[in-house]
Amino acid sequence: MSVEDIAGRRGGHPRMNPQTRATLEDVARLAGVSAKTVSRVFNQRDLVNPETVARVLDSARRLRFRPNTLARGLRSGGRTNVVGLIVGELGNPFYYKVAAGLEKELAANGYSLLLASTDDTAEGEERVADALLAQRVAALVLIPAAPDQSHLDGERQLGTPIVAIDRPGRNVVADSVVLDNRAGVHEATRHLLAAGHRRIAYLCNPASVHSQAERLAGYRAAMAEAGIADTSAWEVLEDRRGVSGEELCAHLLDAAEPPTAILCGNNRMTVGTLRALRDRGDDSTALIGFDDFDTADILGVTVISYDPEELGRTAGRVALQRIADPSGFTQQIVLPTHLIERGTGERSPKGRP
Repeated sequence: MSVEDIAGRRGGHPRMNPQTRATLEDVARLAGVSAKTVSRVFNQRDLVNPETVARVLDSARRLRFRPNTLARGLRSGGRTNVVGLIVGELGNPFYYKVAAGLEKELAANGYSLLLASTDDTAEGEERVADALLAQRVAALVLIPAAPDQSHLDGERQLGTPIVAIDRPGRNVVADSVVLDNRAGVHEATRHLLAAGHRRIAYLCNPASVHSQAERLAGYRAAMAEAGIADTSAWEVLEDRRGVSGEELCAHLLDAAEPPTAILCGNNRMTVGTLRALRDRGDDSTALIGFDDFDTADILGVTVISYDPEELGRTAGRVALQRIADPSGFTQQIVLPTHLIERGTGERSPKGRP
């Protein structure tokens, strides 16, 4: 740092003066080797004398040189060692836990993760998919938000593997890793029926995505098995951003015959329902939510649970297999769910009008 830099402080802070990045040729000059040798050290190290490798790596460290893997992949017409992941809004714990599992699987195999968010909108999905694919990602993993993923099929035909998590891709040839949504909600509904409930509501937003359609089917099937064929009065199905579980639950509780039990289709609806019940001082309505969340055990909330990190890890394994061997039939892997009894789902309807 020059004298001017040291003296040039404003408000007690040093002036920022970025340096020019070192090039491969700079490393070669410092190490006393050719640029081709430096390239081999970073690409085919086993072909270079170990002493030369050590000298080149030491020079690179001293110059803070980092090879541009993206540019190298593009020059060779290939792809990077980066996998793209498209999720919804980052505030949802489900998304970042899936991302954590995927990142661990990729890192163990020499790949990095590039994350982008759609804010749970169809328009956002296509926009961020285009941005990631422009980076020549080795594979694209996504939690579909749009009703149609046909815009990805052209890239798939060019060799980029597409893997869908939680919901299968539509109008695209893609592998998928999903939950046994139908069985999970079927089990939870039977659990409430066994406790004596008959007025069991199902609440979800969004309702049109594949995972919710499967969960709703599990609820309806269990109710039909109990002789309750028409559940329309107990279903609150929304597809409006910004409508909270608290609002939807209030609608249910204000009905002439309010439910004695509520099933929530995702963790956001469960949290909203908890607020609505708390505001009314209601500690008798039974509640089961799909998706565990951080404070559910402290609050005693019964949930349909699964391992979101395992969803990510499994998707990572599928993506890596598809990168290694693009041929073969697509696969859909279904992971199990299980009911965790904590109290709210075990409330009895006895004494309720």
